[in-house]
Amino acid sequence: MPVRHLRKFISGRHSSLPISLIPARHRHRRFFASTSSASRASKPSKDRFNYNPEVFFDAAPDPEHMAYTRVTSNDLDKYTKPPTRVKMLVRDFIEDSLYNPHYGYFPQQATIFTSAGEPIDFRAMRDTVEFQNEVARRYSTYGTDSEGPGRQIWHTPTELFKPYYGQAIAQCLVSEYLLKYFPYEDLVIYEIGAGNGTLATDILDFIQNEYPEVYERTHYNIVEISGRLARLQQKLLLPRHPCVSVTHKSIFHWDRREPSPCFFLAMEVIDNFAHDMIRYDYRTLEPHQALITVDAKGDYGIYYTRVTDPLIASFLNLRRRLGHPPPLPSILKSPSVRSIYNHLPFAPNLSTPEYVPTRLLSLLRTLRTHFPRHRLLLSDFSSLPDAIPGVNAPVVQARVRGTAVACSTLFVQPGLFDIFFPTHFGHLRDMYEHVLAQPSTSDDRLPIGPSPLASSSSPLSAGAGFFSSYQPQNRRIPVDGVASASGLPVGERKSNVFTHAEFMETYADLESTRLRSGENPIVDYYKNVKFLF
Repeated sequence: MPVRHLRKFISGRHSSLPISLIPARHRHRRFFASTSSASRASKPSKDRFNYNPEVFFDAAPDPEHMAYTRVTSNDLDKYTKPPTRVKMLVRDFIEDSLYNPHYGYFPQQATIFTSAGEPIDFRAMRDTVEFQNEVARRYSTYGTDSEGPGRQIWHTPTELFKPYYGQAIAQCLVSEYLLKYFPYEDLVIYEIGAGNGTLATDILDFIQNEYPEVYERTHYNIVEISGRLARLQQKLLLPRHPCVSVTHKSIFHWDRREPSPCFFLAMEVIDNFAHDMIRYDYRTLEPHQALITVDAKGDYGIYYTRVTDPLIASFLNLRRRLGHPPPLPSILKSPSVRSIYNHLPFAPNLSTPEYVPTRLLSLLRTLRTHFPRHRLLLSDFSSLPDAIPGVNAPVVQARVRGTAVACSTLFVQPGLFDIFFPTHFGHLRDMYEHVLAQPSTSDDRLPIGPSPLASSSSPLSAGAGFFSSYQPQNRRIPVDGVASASGLPVGERKSNVFTHAEFMETYADLESTRLRSGENPIVDYYKNVKFLF
């Protein structure tokens, strides 16, 4: 039986967030669009019969809002309270809401569930009912909240199934390391968003106890955007594992190159990566980017312009190259059908909002540039219940009186609400492999350290024309650019997508998490979570 809401509070159904819980000055008040300055957004439409009050696409934005200062999440890092009289892309609004160091959700509000004392003894549990009751009992130790959004407590599989979940991750990494790199290379691990440090602890404890010769060559690097969590990780890990290094920095600001082979972990992280919002003009099928405005009273507005942001444009171009179609009805590809549609009563002239993972693309480019010999292990939600309206839309959620409650809009007070997205893992895999396959650019000038494992193929490059070069479809082009001249497969194996159950059945110690009834929550739960490896 799957956990209904995954890492969020395990008991209770979500429901619509009462409007009284959203401060009035932060309610979403108006929509307007277009880049023309000929008329005001409040001007009535000439064609009231074909009038969509949500988009006002034939009206111009309020000139006052157009004149607001354009800011990014980096600009807002120095703000100690949510800004006013500014405009920004949707991804900057989300990043500021989640990660602003002064009022952001993760630095100030989020608390990762972890229970004091011994881990859950799964083999002593009768069935999943008793298991869920035990989890609820441990949650109760955090106390109750008063009116309004309280402490935002949520759990991850790392905490729920510790230490066995972390041991499964460790077994996966060590198996690959022993097969490919030991004893020529050290085991180098990077983890982003390490939370309480529990996963790193469980991984390193397992390697230390089960593979001491590997532990001696292990280097564990954490990249953590939250200063509070970075300090917590250092306090927990450094006394036990001197091989740990914690860097307080956003991965999007990473500027060091790792020349060695390494494993890169992103576990339950990319769901909180900021997305941009785009909508298509049904008259031309041209995409438009959304910008959020905040007026002097803190009220939100939104308007749409043609895509000018380089990251959004790059994502849309990549999607076209990969053959991933936009979420538009195929029938609207016909100009004559579009003309008929656009004259229908009350037909919207903008498509449903689509949330595109632009920051995820930034991560893939960072991996390619700064971690050229990495192996990515990533896990997150593949689908989510209770999302706000839109394509690939997020869940906007707060914990109220001990229960996780979903909201119906993105326009909420920054810092009080979690905002998290599902990931289309098939599209992610295609994007990832395409980005890694791109040729080197002027940004890739720093050398890559030589590997003893690669030396056998490189001398053949001088006479490769005399051999039958072979590059299997399921492997990447080698980092040194030399394909196989002997007919043997070379290059990293391309990544694959696994369900949570498939991954755990491969690497986890299933006997340690099996209940007396025969049920196994580490396999049976998290049905809407997948792995990329």
